[in-house]
Parts: sequence; structure tokens; C-alpha cells
Amino acid sequence: MAREIRKVGVVGLGTMGAGIAQLAVEAGFETVGREVSSELAEQARGRIAHFVTRKVEKGQIEQSERDAAVARLSLTTDVSDLADCDLIVEAIVEELEPKRELFAELDRLTAEDAVLATNTSALSVTEIAAATTRRERVLGIHFFNPAPLLPLVEVIRTELTADAPYETAFGFAERLGKTPIRCNDTPGFVVNRVLIPLLNDCVRVLDEARVTPEDLDTGMKNGAGWPMGPCELIDLVGIDIHVHASEALYEALREPRMAAPPRLVRMAQAGLLGRKAKRGFYTYD
Repeated sequence: MAREIRKVGVVGLGTMGAGIAQLAVEAGFETVGREVSSELAEQARGRIAHFVTRKVEKGQIEQSERDAAVARLSLTTDVSDLADCDLIVEAIVEELEPKRELFAELDRLTAEDAVLATNTSALSVTEIAAATTRRERVLGIHFFNPAPLLPLVEVIRTELTADAPYETAFGFAERLGKTPIRCNDTPGFVVNRVLIPLLNDCVRVLDEARVTPEDLDTGMKNGAGWPMGPCELIDLVGIDIHVHASEALYEALREPRMAAPPRLVRMAQAGLLGRKAKRGFYTYD
């Protein structure tokens, strides 16, 4: 049976983690957000409050709903404050060892039936779960950026994930108002397994066909029905993040299309990271 979720933990309150925490408080869950410093935690609270306030300004929710949602968020720098959470979502740096260290600590602190989920987009959930003693309760809940806006959530199970925690996580995603799909722990899961090599192909076309980013994006939007052009999308995701995910997939699969094109690697090395750096394929104010 799926476990009832009353209290949610989110570890890492960067762009993704703050978005997940926002979804949780808006859905009525008491939520504990953990960051490495009080300053970073308060910055995340400010971002969450800002975006929920925007919904009041747009007439989507009442002021009282906004106040109640923001009040459901508590902040901490101590992982032990998540000990009584029913479900915890990890959204820290996309590196295997820090995630494994965190999951080992959460494994020691939390109740036996608490669900431990990683928001990784490219790493092996199985390898992360291997750091715990109860691997059957570890799974992936992969949100897409920006988490409050994009409807899809990939719910990923390993060979050892038990049915009860998996169904708990799937139901949690539905309660957040998302559209979850069931995935197995394979490289790239579903969307990135398709999207990353496709975006890499698009970038290679820039040089091979001597086309501009503007014309490539216009072509894919108006000829293929894409809502956003590939260069616009990579800028939004972050060029460094895309390169990192490409490298992880290439390492796992050794398929040439998975490898990041040299153009993207050079851009990442030069700090041309897209929207967050104000410059990538395009320049932003």
C-alpha cells in the first residue's frame, strides 16, 4: 500500500529544489527545505514567496492561500531536521558521490518506510540507492525545469524499488498536479534519452549546414512544431548542465550522438552558459 504523505523534505534549494518546494507547499504539504547555509535558504524562501505572490497578482489564488502556502515552508541547514519527513526529494549538485553521501545519511536518520527520492536527470538511481541499507525505498522523481510550470514528472524505479514506495511517489506527483509517467532506471530515463542526442544533432547542424541559431530555431518551431527552438531550449536549461548530462549519457551508452558537440563544450568552458549567464547562443538583458 502507498504511504500517506504529510510532511515533505527537499534537500537543495537551488532552481529545481525551490521549484519542487513551491509545488509541495502549494499542494498543502508541510515542507522542510534544507540548504548548506541560512543565507541560501532565505534566498530560496524569497524566490518561492515571489512566485506564489505572482499568482495572487494574476488572480489565480487568494492572498490567504498564498500566506498559508508560504507558512508551510520551514528552513534548515541540518539534515537531521528531515528525520520525520514521509518523503524526501534530493535536488543537490548533479554529482554521484555527494548524492550517495546524502542518501547514506538520510537512510540512517529517517523512518524505515520513508520514501527517499532523487531528482537526478542523468545519473544512475541504482548507484545512488546502493549507498543505503534499504534500497527498496529509493527511487527517482525527475521534475523538469521550471518545475512549477512543466507538467511532466518521470517516476523512476530500480530493480530493487518496492511497489509501496513507488506508488507513494507516483501518487505524490499526481497530488502536485503533475502528469507522472512510469520509468525504469536506464540512462536518460525517457525524455533525456530522446532529447539530448536530438539537441546535440541540432547543434552540429549549426556548423555543418552553416545556419544561424535564429534560423535553426525558426525552422524547428515553424517546420517541426517545436514550442521552443533547440538553441533557445539549451540556453534555458544551461549549456553546462546540458554538456554534463550529455557526458553522463555518453559514458553510460558510448553512442556518438550522446556526446556533447565541441561547440557546446567550448561555450561551457568560456562561461557562455545561457540565460543564467546572460549569454549563450543569444544575449539576454
